[in-house]
Amino acid sequence: MNEHALEFGKNIVELRNSNDILGDFEALRRRYAEDGYLLIRGFHDRQPVLDARLEMLRELQDRGMLNPGAPLEDGEIAAGAESTMFEHEVTYDRLPTVLDVVNSDRLIEFFSGFLQGSAMTFDFKWLRATGPGGFAGLHYDRVYMGRGTENLHTCWMPYGDVPLAMGPLLLLLGSQNFEKVKASYGEMDVDIDKVQGSFSEDPFEVMEKHGGQFASSNFQVGDIIIFGIFMMHGSLSNTTSRYRLSSDTRYQLASEPADERWIGENPKQHYGWKTGKLVNMNTARNEWGV
Repeated sequence: MNEHALEFGKNIVELRNSNDILGDFEALRRRYAEDGYLLIRGFHDRQPVLDARLEMLRELQDRGMLNPGAPLEDGEIAAGAESTMFEHEVTYDRLPTVLDVVNSDRLIEFFSGFLQGSAMTFDFKWLRATGPGGFAGLHYDRVYMGRGTENLHTCWMPYGDVPLAMGPLLLLLGSQNFEKVKASYGEMDVDIDKVQGSFSEDPFEVMEKHGGQFASSNFQVGDIIIFGIFMMHGSLSNTTSRYRLSSDTRYQLASEPADERWIGENPKQHYGWKTGKLVNMNTARNEWGV
C-alpha cells in the first residue's frame, strides 16, 4: 500500500469467510458485531457481474482508456491513462447492467433481513476503475456520508477476479473501536470542515499508533464484503497493468434518515470538499491528538 510492503502472516491476515452462517441472520449479526465485517463468497451469480464488467470496460474503451491492442476483457490500461470514477450520470445512462447488480432484489432482501426492516440503497453509486499504482488511503466512510443514520453499511465488490496484486480492499480490524479517533476524525464532515479525507496513507504508522490488524484477500467474481462507517479501510496498490474494477455502494433501513448528498434523482454529492484550500490531515491529526 503506497509503497509500504505488507506481508501475509506477519502484518496482514486473511479475511474470515462467513458463508458458513449465510442465511442465519442472527448469527451474521453476531459475527458482524465481533469482526466488524462480513465476507460472503459467491453472493452474486458470476454472469451478471461479468456482464456488468463488460459494460464498464466498454465505457472505458469509449473514453480511450484501454490498450487498443489487448482484448477488451483484459481491461489493459492505455498508455497515459489513469484511475477514474464513473460519474453518476454515466452510471444511470450507460451502465444499466451494473445497476441491476447493485440494486438487485437479492442485495435489498439480504440487507432487509440483516437490518430487520425494509432496506434502501443510496441512489449515488461509487464505481471505480483503479489503474496501476492506484490505491485508496485509510479512512472512515463516516467523514464522507455521515449526515444520516450511523446504521449505514458499505458493500464492496469486484467486477472480475481481483488477486492481491490488483489492489483489493484492505480493512484495519478493530478500528471500529478506536474511540478517540472516532470522536475526532470520525466526527468530521469533509464538505464542512474541508479537511483531507484519508486518515493516513501509511498502514504501519496507523497500526503502530492505534493498534488493530490489517486483513485482505484474493477476491473472485460474485464475492462481496460488508462493513460499517467506522471500519477504517483503504486498498492495496494495484501492481498490474490492468484496471481493477470495483464498486462500493451503501445500504440502510428505509425508515432511518439518509444523507441528502447521496439520494434523489440528481444527488448533490460533495459540494465543499476539494474546493478552495483544504486543511492538511497531519495538521488536523496533531490538533486532535490522534
